[in-house]
Amino acid sequence: MTDAATGGLPSTGPCARPPDDRDRLALLAEVSDAMIRSLDTGETADRLARLAVPRLADWATVTVLGDDGGAPRTARAHRDPQRLEDLDTYLNGRPSGARDRPALMTRLLNGRPVQLTSADPELSGPAPSSEPVRAAWERLAVSSVVLLPLIVHGETIGALSLANAGDRPPHTAAEVETAMEVARRGGLALDNARLYGRQLKVAETLQRSLLTPPPHTDDLDIAVRYRPASRHTLVGGDFYDAFLQPDGAMSLVVGDVVGHSVDATAAMSELRSTVRALAYDHGDGPGSTLQRTDRALTGLGFGTLATVLVASLEQPPPSGAVRRWALRWSSAGHPPPLLLRERGGVEVLERPAERLLGTGVPTGRSDHLLDLRRGDTVVLYTDGLLEHQRTGIDEGLRRLSAVLAGLAGRSAAEVCDEVLDRVVTGPADDDVALLVVRPR
Repeated sequence: MTDAATGGLPSTGPCARPPDDRDRLALLAEVSDAMIRSLDTGETADRLARLAVPRLADWATVTVLGDDGGAPRTARAHRDPQRLEDLDTYLNGRPSGARDRPALMTRLLNGRPVQLTSADPELSGPAPSSEPVRAAWERLAVSSVVLLPLIVHGETIGALSLANAGDRPPHTAAEVETAMEVARRGGLALDNARLYGRQLKVAETLQRSLLTPPPHTDDLDIAVRYRPASRHTLVGGDFYDAFLQPDGAMSLVVGDVVGHSVDATAAMSELRSTVRALAYDHGDGPGSTLQRTDRALTGLGFGTLATVLVASLEQPPPSGAVRRWALRWSSAGHPPPLLLRERGGVEVLERPAERLLGTGVPTGRSDHLLDLRRGDTVVLYTDGLLEHQRTGIDEGLRRLSAVLAGLAGRSAAEVCDEVLDRVVTGPADDDVALLVVRPR
């Protein structure tokens, strides 16, 4: 049942607030449990706002200060879904927030809650600048507000705002005490999410800086793409590489270091550099490159496992006036190359599996050779492309092959973009490195 005095809100009874210690402890336990389930700042802020409504307030906002002066993030929740539009109109159009009012900010930065009632001129702040914002504020019918700082290690990283509406009375001292504990636990979770986000950004920036563009030649159309894992998973050790050999052959490499962390990214850098140096220095085939790489990594204490596929696009002597291309490759436990034929057929270049790098067990490596036809396109990738949305390897190969079959005749860049758009739908579960090359 609604009451005109509450601006359309359902009447607020005693059940809207924790009446005793048992309910208070239940609320705090729920906050703690919900806060540890996400490492994304925006999602954590949204959860905190929704947990506060309606038990602590009719509506709530959570503001998290941005890093290095960046824009703050704001989450909101309202006990009446029909009032969310009004709340958004007010939040987006209000002339100022608490951070723009020195007196309020001083108290928040000092770690003290601020309680405002209808008798306080600061409750609504400066007059709204437009009629829609003023009307939205009136429909929200705010009667009192409690502002609580989000403090972590002595630093204020944001604020939790709790607003009561209509005839709901101002927060009691017990409710403010409960809200302070909610803010404390929420602040810790938000700080963890911010630290995680920073680590993710550092790892992704490092990884992107190591993945250099491929060389441009008149003979080959090459394109590469790297897509990091979603915000829920740290970037890992996926990589690609392409470089010209002294004899004019084009070396192609894709690999994946086990793990998801800055350490995996650093190991990827070491592995990529080792493969590149050994392949260029010797030039005696992909299998020999992998064998020497494995021996070097074992001797240098690499300490982790990796799958790598090394390939070479070579030009055998021409047959008459026709220039020919051949693909030579060797795989250390990596998903097989795919060959997109000119007329749309897709071949999975599956060969007997050989051991990953980094096991410490010496093993031989095999070279495989395939003559290419005019218009053929070679597709190399990491397993994140196959296992997206927890798909099995075989099913992932069928899905990828089906997408590729419709891309015959497209440029290497178009193939890369279409594959990522059609296969990696939604947030990526894992990193994806993709390398596509087609003789012109």
